[in-house]
Parts: sequence; structure tokens; C-alpha cells
Amino acid sequence: MKKIGVIVNLQKTHARSGLRRLLELARHWDLTLTTTPEVAVLSDPPLEATLTQDWDAIEALVVLGGDGTLLRAVREFDGRDKPILGVNLGSLGFLTSVTESELAHAVEAIARNTVTVSERTMLSGTILRDSPEVTHCRALNDIVIRSTGGRVITLGMSVGGREVSHFVGDGLIVATPTGSSGYALSAGGPIVMPDAAVLIVALMCPHTLSTRPLVLPDTSEVIVRLVNSSNEVLLISDGQRGEPLNPGDRVVVTKSPRGVRFLHVPGYDYFAVLRQKLHWRGTALE
Repeated sequence: MKKIGVIVNLQKTHARSGLRRLLELARHWDLTLTTTPEVAVLSDPPLEATLTQDWDAIEALVVLGGDGTLLRAVREFDGRDKPILGVNLGSLGFLTSVTESELAHAVEAIARNTVTVSERTMLSGTILRDSPEVTHCRALNDIVIRSTGGRVITLGMSVGGREVSHFVGDGLIVATPTGSSGYALSAGGPIVMPDAAVLIVALMCPHTLSTRPLVLPDTSEVIVRLVNSSNEVLLISDGQRGEPLNPGDRVVVTKSPRGVRFLHVPGYDYFAVLRQKLHWRGTALE
């Protein structure tokens, strides 16, 4: 891979230094970088004027930022089959698998083609209102239906045409395996390996002690109906886009026919990421 796209979160403290380091490494390995105009002017010297934002021509994408930046990049690419390497300039970073200090190792792996590829499931969400489609979204982590006013809402859910139940609470999360370590985890959901062929449904603050998260085959069609609400309710995809829902609206969530590919450097270990990010300590053995 020689043609590399670059997306940078310019709000990050180390954005400029990370970009400069990436440029140095790209020149060393004879890689061509493509980026957005606002990022191009930050380079020293500035990237050539002939370098344009031609995402279709790149062979891979490097994202400098955090998980939010990577989610934004996935949304902007909207199904383009370009593998993505996330470089973490933030603090948490479940999705960004490389730290700034590992950037040299990562660029070398791209240049030498020793990276590994992880296929990730994405969700497709559609709002139906009196049959016509209102809006459509895609999500890498999760699709969330939630109240915004601090009052409970009533939701009805079916899976594959079979009624599951009605729920009263703050909302509901449908997550991919990738998103299982995000919002769904905070709602009591399980941690799922990224390559598992499942979807996770977790309720937010349900008003019952018997409700537990569901793990479903990723071939399932999940339909959630907003039965009742006395305040605003939103459908939110990956925590970045919100669409208002009306009582009676149905949200249809399925596995998207188009996923996304992540690049990892040699030695990447998902369980090591969990131990580091979740501070798993286990039991000390004497």
C-alpha cells in the first residue's frame, strides 16, 4: 500500500506533531499522502497543492485522533472499501489500535504490507413512519434510542417478526461486537469479540429487575417501536447523529451489507487492549 489517506482531529493537542511525524515516516517509506485542505496547510512544509481529497484513489486510511475521530471517518467514507488504521492521540481509544509512540512501527507495517486486517460488522438503521422511510443511518458501534428529557419512555421490540416484550426505561441500545465495549457495556451488556457474528441489545435503566441484555444472530431484524413518551426521543448512530422520533415510529435495525476493515500492526492483541483500557487485574497468583 503506497497511497495513504489521512484524517486528523485538529482539536487534539498532539495533532500537529503527529501529522509531522507521519509525514517524515511517509517520505522515508516513499508513501503518498492524501488529506483534507485544512490538514494539508498544517504540514511543514505544506503538502503539495496537487494533493487533493480523492478518497477513492487511496489504498488505506490513517486516522489521527481518538475513537470519535475514527467513527467520523467511517461515516464520511460511507461504505468505501478502504482499510483504516486508527492512531490514538487521546486517552481511551478502544477502536484506535496504535498509540502515537507506535506510529513508526505502524507506518513500516503498512509499507512492508505486514499489517493484519480485521473485518468489522456495521449496523443499518431505518426509521419508518406510517410506512414511508423517514431516514436511514449506518453505525459501527451502536444505534441508540433514548429519552433526552430525563423521563422514561415505553418501547416495544420484536426480533425476526416475533414479539419480545415492551420495556419502560431510558432507552435501548443495539450494538455490534465492536460497540460491545462502548455504550452497551455501560448499560450492563457483555463484551463480545469483534469477529463474532452477533448483535447485542441492551436496555438503558429499565424499570424492572428481570430484564437482561440479549445476544442475537447478526442475521436478525430488530424492530423497536416508540410506544409512548412525554418528552423528546432521539435515534442516535455512533453517538454522533441524532434524529427525532415520534410515538408510533418504528426503527428497523439489521446488519449492514457493507462492513469496515481495520488494520492492525503485528502483535496486536484484543485482550491486551481490554486489560489496558478496562484495567482488568484478575487474581494475583503466588
